[in-house]
Amino acid sequence: MKNSLKRKIEIRSERGQSLTEFALALPLLILLLFAVIQFGIIFNNYVTLTDAARAGARKGAVGRQLPDPRGAVVKAVKDSASDLDPASLGITVNGDFSAGSDVTVTATYPYTIKLIGLPVKSGQLSSTTTERVE
Repeated sequence: MKNSLKRKIEIRSERGQSLTEFALALPLLILLLFAVIQFGIIFNNYVTLTDAARAGARKGAVGRQLPDPRGAVVKAVKDSASDLDPASLGITVNGDFSAGSDVTVTATYPYTIKLIGLPVKSGQLSSTTTERVE
């Protein structure tokens, strides 16, 4: 009779232990999940920014005959970065748009990593692309 009573107590205590361990580990798992999501968002912004700088540099490379090649480059960057906030997007265009010279486009965009609503890190994403003017 004592053995069956002892066995029931052991089973109950193991189930309680599992629940306690899960309750302790759950906040860490949720924090890790949110960190991965934040990293994914920032990485997506970086890929978009890199593509926008490339599109702008390509427009500058082939658009030297345009009336305003610098304006066309800026417009190409903004059009390509439609997922990003245009007010926060920084665009720098260097080059004289003469045949054979280089045009360099640099695009920047701010980022902030927040976990549970608290900012952990912030800074600027930056991408630079250089192409030869045709």
